[in-house]
Amino acid sequence: MHEFLLHNGEIRDTREPLLSPGQVGFMNGWGVFSTLRVSSGVLFAYERHYERMKHDATLMHVPFELSSDELHRALLKLVEANHALDATLRVSVIRNKGGLFESPDLTRDADLVAFTADLRAWGAGVKLGYMPHGRHGASHFAGVKVASWGQNLTWYEEAHERGFDEFLLLNEHGQISECTSANIFAIEGDSVVTPPLSSSGCLPGVTRALLLEEINVPGLKVSERELTPSDIEASDQVFITSTTRDLVPVLEIDGAPLAQDHRKLNALKQAFTRYRTEYVAARSPQEKPVPA
Repeated sequence: MHEFLLHNGEIRDTREPLLSPGQVGFMNGWGVFSTLRVSSGVLFAYERHYERMKHDATLMHVPFELSSDELHRALLKLVEANHALDATLRVSVIRNKGGLFESPDLTRDADLVAFTADLRAWGAGVKLGYMPHGRHGASHFAGVKVASWGQNLTWYEEAHERGFDEFLLLNEHGQISECTSANIFAIEGDSVVTPPLSSSGCLPGVTRALLLEEINVPGLKVSERELTPSDIEASDQVFITSTTRDLVPVLEIDGAPLAQDHRKLNALKQAFTRYRTEYVAARSPQEKPVPA
């Protein structure tokens, strides 16, 4: 984490005590969040992150009054304060009131907290292990990116203890859903498929959405389809996606090596990088923080 964070519109030192045990959302994970990529001072795909947070906040009854422009300006203040022109940015809206144990002196319905951190090198590929019943596709809250992330962090830690990078989570029907912090795709011939939001229980990742809706590679069609472990294991290439990773190949699952069709994956990677470059270039220079 960098030196400064954003707290309710103000730039504060990360070492300052800013929270109270009586803030219900911080005690119970009652909030929503998103992780953005800062590229050359631009919040990449910001509009999609904002809309997902607004949707999830409504579903979770988390007060979220900031307009898109207001939040955008506040986050750019943080980017400028930390000189974080190429970085990762985490933004959360946390509910303060409700339940049985709220503090009596709270004046805000919700807190906005954001911080930046350095980009991370994720390596040439990942090793996954299966986790049965990791997602419940029929849940009312399936696909919501909530602050209550303890279960995912536990699985992430356990995966590393077992020699994996992540777990590949299955839903209640034994179908592929997602990883603990990434979506998953499989390349089958000229088809690139990912589990559907409607039934798998996976999160609507922004990188996932861009591949489905914006990225075009001649000869490849990207779509949703229910997938089983057998489908994944028989595919030409498996890869995961996230805001912090972009597209990363899956090398093996439960110790079994997977096929590696790097030609098609590299074509997708190049198209995605080109899209981000064009997105950043199209943003007005006056919106970008000035380098230190």
